[in-house]
This record gives sequence, structure tokens and C-alpha cells, in this order.
Amino acid sequence: MTTKREFFIRPLDEDDGAAFKALRLTAIAESPTAIWPTAEEEAARTPDAVRARIAQTASQAVFGAFHGAELVGIAGLRRETLAQVAHKASVWGVFVHPAWRKEGIARQLFMRIRAQAVEMGVLQIHLSVNAENHRAKNLYELLGFQAFGLEPRCMRVGVTFYDEVHMCLRLG
Repeated sequence: MTTKREFFIRPLDEDDGAAFKALRLTAIAESPTAIWPTAEEEAARTPDAVRARIAQTASQAVFGAFHGAELVGIAGLRRETLAQVAHKASVWGVFVHPAWRKEGIARQLFMRIRAQAVEMGVLQIHLSVNAENHRAKNLYELLGFQAFGLEPRCMRVGVTFYDEVHMCLRLG
């Protein structure tokens, strides 16, 4: 019998900038077809840019899964700010360190994202996922997301193009 390891989820704050950047670099190294910036682009972000990226605002929240002080998972939510599209928000940057997968972290991050979206008055959440990432697509479908389109050649890594599936979860 495998025992689940303990973790907790909370919003990131400015003190988490270095850990966030390190985990993003791990994400790019582990899953270069799932994360848009290259390692060079992510590494070039200044500490101020990273802090701004994870700062909680009226239109954004970034959550981290922690085992003690170690950041092992991340997920962000960014709400549209224009009035006619303010009912929508996008999930971005979802990643769980490979050593922490199959612990329920991604599901718990999404529960926090969903709760945050409801608190913000969001009526639907959008995300995009590499069409070849079946594990992530299956999780999103289990969480209630439905595919509504395919963007061909959305990302190019080296000389290879990858399609992305656009998905939506209606909250209201």
C-alpha cells in the first residue's frame, strides 16, 4: 500500500519568486512541448518580472502546492479585464514536479483555481493543452472541461509543430 505524501496549496506571494522560476525551468526541461517560453526566455526573466507574474491581483492568482517549504506544483488563473469578456478566465502554467505526480496535486490545484474563479465572478474557465498530452487532457475532462477546438501548429519546438486542444469549463 502506497501512502500519499502531505502537501498544501496556497496562493504564491513575492517571496516565492525564486522557487516559482526554478519550478518553471524544471517544467520546460521536463515538458518542453507543454510550456510556451523556452528555457532561455524563462531564465531571462528578472526577479521583478517574476514577482509581477505571480502577484495576486483582482484579475490574477497563482497557486502553489508545497511539501513543507518546497514548491512542487503550480497553476495560474488570469481573468479577462475588458467588460464584455470579463466572465472568462484562463488557466496557465500548470505543472507538477515529476517526483510528485499521482499524489492528487493537479486535481487539488484545479479545485483552488475553480474556487478562485467563482470568487472572482468568472463564469467559464478556458485552457489549452498539447493535443498529444493525453494524461493532462484526461484529467481536464474528468474535471468537467470540454474541448471546443483544435489549433493546428500552435507551438513549434525545434522543427516539430504541435497542435493544442482548447477546452472550457462552464461555471454558471
